[in-house]
Amino acid sequence: MMEAIFDLADELGPSKVIHVHEPSLGLKAVLVVDNTAAGPSVGGLRMAPDVSTLECYRLARAMTLKNAAAGLPHGGGKSVLYGDPRMPRADKERLIRAFASSLRGVQEYIFGPDMGTDEECMAWIRDEIGRAVGLPREFGGIPLDEIGATGWGISHVAEVAASYCDLKLDGARVVVQGFGAVGKHAARFLSSLGTVLVGAADSQGTVYNPRGLDLAALLELKQTGRSVVDYPDGQHLDRDAVIDLECDIWIPAARPDVIHEDNVARLDAKLLIQGANIPITPGAEQYLHEKGVLCIPDFIANAGGVICAALEYRGASEVIALEVIEEKLRRNTEQVLATVRERRILPRQAAVELAVERIKKAMSYRRWSLFSTAPGFI
Repeated sequence: MMEAIFDLADELGPSKVIHVHEPSLGLKAVLVVDNTAAGPSVGGLRMAPDVSTLECYRLARAMTLKNAAAGLPHGGGKSVLYGDPRMPRADKERLIRAFASSLRGVQEYIFGPDMGTDEECMAWIRDEIGRAVGLPREFGGIPLDEIGATGWGISHVAEVAASYCDLKLDGARVVVQGFGAVGKHAARFLSSLGTVLVGAADSQGTVYNPRGLDLAALLELKQTGRSVVDYPDGQHLDRDAVIDLECDIWIPAARPDVIHEDNVARLDAKLLIQGANIPITPGAEQYLHEKGVLCIPDFIANAGGVICAALEYRGASEVIALEVIEEKLRRNTEQVLATVRERRILPRQAAVELAVERIKKAMSYRRWSLFSTAPGFI
């Protein structure tokens, strides 16, 4: 696997790949610091049994592009921790604290919440090493999951993108794959624009009702730790059937590569807004582009969370954070889609060009290493 990461290395990074393994604690984890030209890297801690070094690298690069596109004074990084996030709280706390302590000296990485972790986890990390964002309010944080920062940004992306695919949001049918921290808030904010949630999926399965789902009831189910499949007024399907649901807007908000070459032809939507990081393979994205489906890249669409985190790190208020998310995401979406229309290229190509130009500009101002520790693999 390390050879694969070396093969993917380019002029942007990664600058460090650190493996942490402590068998006596059951601790196995990876940190990838991709690029720090604009400042210390910010990226979430993802916890799942099947994470990998390659996934961590791909997510770290997505954060590099996301932070650059958002104009933040941060580079990109990511960390992954092998384990079931539903393990007993004491066991989870012990693993996260141990992982954070092992990275105490890696000053160029700031932890944030991600799939399988939340503001409580960030509080543990702050207590250990003092470097975390997405903190509880008691620590001066802006809880990302509570306010739905990423979902707030997705709703503004949808408003801008709708005009580029001849879509009227009032009455538009929405399907969310991954009805969790990001997906449920995206559905909530979009509903205020008149959209109708017709399908939702989580790890347990899919619920579908072409007449519309009761969003308040679904949110209540999730609040009590239950699944969307416990929703009574709808058709219950398996988890992967969410891809087949006819809709106007399809939002992947869970794991990487849920849309790929083998299933992309099943998707029936006009607009795909990537709420998750790397939720679609390049080949599948190309296929959708050729079929006339507008695909908004992850690091443009879901940057609301990291923008909020970066502002929290500097002491900004929740109100300011939401205003900045709205302004930055609307501007970037408009810029990317205007380039797509003018040059007839994929949205991802336009977005990558935008981000890489900003990264290279930041790199031109820096010496080789922003920090005293030399780049490399550990």
